[in-house]
Amino acid sequence: MSLHLDARQRAMLQEMGVTVWVQPEAPVAPTTAGAPAVAVAAPAPAARMAPPTAPAPAVASPPAARAPQPAAPRAPAPAPAVENAGAAPAIPSLRLHAPQVLYPSADPSQTPAGLGGGWLIVTESLTPGEPLGGDAGRLLDNMLRAMQLHKHPRVFLAALERTASGAETGGDSNIPAALADAVAELQPALVLVLGHVAARAALGRTEPLGRLRAGPHQLAECPAVVTYDPAFLLRSQDVKAAAWADLCRALAIVRQASPG
Repeated sequence: MSLHLDARQRAMLQEMGVTVWVQPEAPVAPTTAGAPAVAVAAPAPAARMAPPTAPAPAVASPPAARAPQPAAPRAPAPAPAVENAGAAPAIPSLRLHAPQVLYPSADPSQTPAGLGGGWLIVTESLTPGEPLGGDAGRLLDNMLRAMQLHKHPRVFLAALERTASGAETGGDSNIPAALADAVAELQPALVLVLGHVAARAALGRTEPLGRLRAGPHQLAECPAVVTYDPAFLLRSQDVKAAAWADLCRALAIVRQASPG
């Protein structure tokens, strides 16, 4: 049995000669006076872990809006080509060569009937001194032979030659008058005009070649027919049939005018 003696009691026992063996007391944690004791809660059981879930797919964030950029200036589109728009198109500066006989050795007695008293052909030529030379000249020769005009001694060709390497500087206003003089002198049954350049220079017409081919024409009161020129036919084989139709029409005009 242990005694709980305070300091005064121990002092009295010592004065009486009584030895008191005192069992040391377990230290007591100091507490704040007047503060209530706080119960320490037992640790809570470990929380049950939820089963792992698949990670949510990453969602790409929308790209940041870009500030609108000014549109680059666009080159102006080329204006569509319009035939005969506005003023008459410029024609090359041309020189008209004097008419020359194409088949001087043809025998008049062998000339087929219905070819009339003569023909005048007006065309642009790269070899005016040799009108039947070169590829275009040879094609022209073949065309005339198909019409049997190589047997006619009075088939003339008035060549048009560009004077400034094809520079578009305007046509020679004297060409129609010079051709009218040639018609008055040679008295052909028909004037055959080959190509757009020749048609504009000889007739003063600016319509597309398709319209010029379809319509009747006159040069110094002589009937005239317009068709493709040999140089164009060399580049465009698909229009040869149309050119032959024009030549047949020219033959028909001459035959109607001179049946003998």
